[in-house]
Amino acid sequence: MTDPWDGPGGQATRSRTDRVPGQRGALPDGTRPTGGRAAARQAAKSHGGRGARRARPVGRGKRFLKVFGLVTAVMVLVTAGAGWWFYEHLNGNINSVSLDGKGGTEKADAFGRTPINILVIGSDGRTSAADCKLGGGCRTTGVQTGNGNADVEMVVHISADRSNATVMSIPRDTMVNVPACKDAKSGESTSGYYGQVNSALQYGPACQVSTIHQLTGITIDHFVKLDFSGVVKMSDAVGGVSVCVNGNVYDTYSHLKLSKGTHTLKGEAALEFVRSRHGFGDGSDLGRTVSQHIFLSAMIRKFKSAGTLTDPTAVYSLADAATKALTVDDGLGTVKKLISLAADVNKVPTKRMTFTTMQTAPDPTNSNRVVVGAGAKDLFATMANDQSLTTSSGKKSSAASATAKPTPTVAAVPAAQIAVTVENGTDVTGRASVVANSLISQGFSTGTSTANAPTSATSTTLTYGSGDKGEAQTVAKALDIPSSHIKSGSGSGVVLVIGSDWTSGSSYPASSGDTKAAVSNANASTASDTKTCAKVSQYKTVSLNGVPMTPGQAYAAASSKPDSDK
Repeated sequence: MTDPWDGPGGQATRSRTDRVPGQRGALPDGTRPTGGRAAARQAAKSHGGRGARRARPVGRGKRFLKVFGLVTAVMVLVTAGAGWWFYEHLNGNINSVSLDGKGGTEKADAFGRTPINILVIGSDGRTSAADCKLGGGCRTTGVQTGNGNADVEMVVHISADRSNATVMSIPRDTMVNVPACKDAKSGESTSGYYGQVNSALQYGPACQVSTIHQLTGITIDHFVKLDFSGVVKMSDAVGGVSVCVNGNVYDTYSHLKLSKGTHTLKGEAALEFVRSRHGFGDGSDLGRTVSQHIFLSAMIRKFKSAGTLTDPTAVYSLADAATKALTVDDGLGTVKKLISLAADVNKVPTKRMTFTTMQTAPDPTNSNRVVVGAGAKDLFATMANDQSLTTSSGKKSSAASATAKPTPTVAAVPAAQIAVTVENGTDVTGRASVVANSLISQGFSTGTSTANAPTSATSTTLTYGSGDKGEAQTVAKALDIPSSHIKSGSGSGVVLVIGSDWTSGSSYPASSGDTKAAVSNANASTASDTKTCAKVSQYKTVSLNGVPMTPGQAYAAASSKPDSDK
């Protein structure tokens, strides 16, 4: 076999005029060596045997290393170039819009950590040929301009410690006050009005964010907007999403047709499922939010599965589809920022992700619309105050230590080194002593003291002097005091003034909503639930050939039409 680096048999090939290494002059009788080992032996004999050098073949190891190094260098350059091209390609896919502070500003907790709140918007806009084909309705209007309506709205809250998350759907038929807005891109503006919540998107994503912020009191840091074709791309990129329906269903409006049981949905079938409002529940948007939660829970489980994120082809396809499909705020406008967000989401266990639907009540003036219902304010408050809906106490989940340990903004100070001055600013006798004794029992310095505050206080405050921020953070953590109650002062040490907002107990009360009320009538479920099936409507919510019928009856009557996943 011929070695590509050397001559036959692995020996170095030389021209007939080359000297063999170690040869000193011509050989007797004018003979020439024929090369290889025979030549080396002949040369050695002519110079007395042992005293002569033995000919050695040229070192092909060195030659191989040189060539290999050159090839490696070229490959590194090509790979780096491809990686940079890929990164820039993905960045170029992303369409970003400024929020201009319309969603408020999130406050950090005592350790400098902040929750993440994202408004996920599903637009009904037919702003491309692909969307027109998928969504219909463009026969007379053609491809539309503008933003469309926000037919899907979900507020995604990821806790400051990344231990839990809440996803709250807001039904599109909810009537709210839309604030004054102007879309910087289109110039469309409004002085404000009372109308359907999904209509705010017509004045730009920032207006939709502002509307939800005003309605809920929840800070909205970011938004992500997805259109019809985006849902198709994402479901295809992840390789399909597994969902279950509890009966045969044919929604003649979204065209979803599935038999009872579990199905893996991709492409248009996935879009039909998340768009179906007549197929599930009572045939309204309320039933659709539940089926969307089932779909998203399954997609999250798929994202977290080992196979998806370890397959380079799948990762590329997913990243390319995601960046092409999304419009985001400029705070998420790069691949690096989106990857960071994905990492934060990945820290939250699926059993700590709660899906809910905002509680509603019938609109007294319009039977086809709803208004904010009882319990909604508690749901809003739990999210705004960073409470977990997967723990009975409503406080931070014990999963925090296993999922994320953000670095404090300053070095932590051991409790034993901290003496706190606790002052009673309430009308309740002995309040300072209760809290001070609690601190000492938790290992704080026995130098912790009590006093009456100079004046009555309506709000509890934890004040720290220069260089004492770390001590204040340790105290706040021990007593569950929110970061909004911590401030720097001109004095020294740590002073806790107990206000009338804390009249009992040794831990600061959550200014939160009632977690039980928050999930009451909210169709709460977790992303770890693999057994829940979408409930097919039992009402005559669809029609076939002009005849009203239930989705199950329509399925039987349309036996010739193939199922969506076929």
